[in-house]
Amino acid sequence: MPDPVATSADVRPRQQVRVVLPSPLRALSGAAAEVTLDVPAPATIAAVLDVVEQRWPMLRGTIRDHEGGARRAFVRFYANGADWSHHAMDTPLPDVVQRGELPLLVVGAMAGG
Repeated sequence: MPDPVATSADVRPRQQVRVVLPSPLRALSGAAAEVTLDVPAPATIAAVLDVVEQRWPMLRGTIRDHEGGARRAFVRFYANGADWSHHAMDTPLPDVVQRGELPLLVVGAMAGG
């Protein structure tokens, strides 16, 4: 019997997206340098981060803000060799990332002195 509370999002096609996490987030979560995630299609930065935060709850708030979901100032996203940090979080990622040919890079920019 179908789940009466299932939504259309539950039945969307899914994609295997490769993600590279920065060293501080790997240390915090215990994740590998590169992970493959099952993400609803079309894969977006927001969808990828939803899956990351579900798998590693301790990363909630480290990549994006708890309240509005905005990217943290010190975090950058790179896809297919381009900076995607200022794209809308719901913009579909490049096809080569959605197909798993290239990873989405999550990069932590550190300031110091």
